Amino acid sequence: MTRNYARFYVLLNRLPTTDREELKASLVSQYTGGRTESLREMTNKEYDAMCEAMQQSDKNYKAREVYREELRKKRSTVLKLLQKQGVDTTDWERVDAYCLNPRIAGKKFIKLTTEELETVAIKLRIIRRKENEKNTDYSQLN
Repeated sequence: MTRNYARFYVLLNRLPTTDREELKASLVSQYTGGRTESLREMTNKEYDAMCEAMQQSDKNYKAREVYREELRKKRSTVLKLLQKQGVDTTDWERVDAYCLNPRIAGKKFIKLTTEELETVAIKLRIIRRKENEKNTDYSQLN
């Protein structure tokens, strides 16, 4: 029976690596218990197990990428809001000092999760709105 190796190569090309041949040999050796580094010498059971594991790894890699992108966007939002508060966002010590305030986050900026960043963004918007309302009320008195 001839086997189509397209599934393997599609999955291999999705993995982050600089040397595809070395990774291929390593994977084949791993799933054959060191018996061979050749795809052709693998049993169907070994080949299927290897491809299944590679597919699972690909799904996990994509999930990590989605999380990283979400984290990047939320960090950017919080940094923009901090700038509006007058915090120098080019100085990480100032950013961390602001975030370490227990009323804001109680943690360094880099340690904040996406959920915590969302909470901080809400708090910063509330602070900004209250300051704007206070300034508006004060200007109406004059």
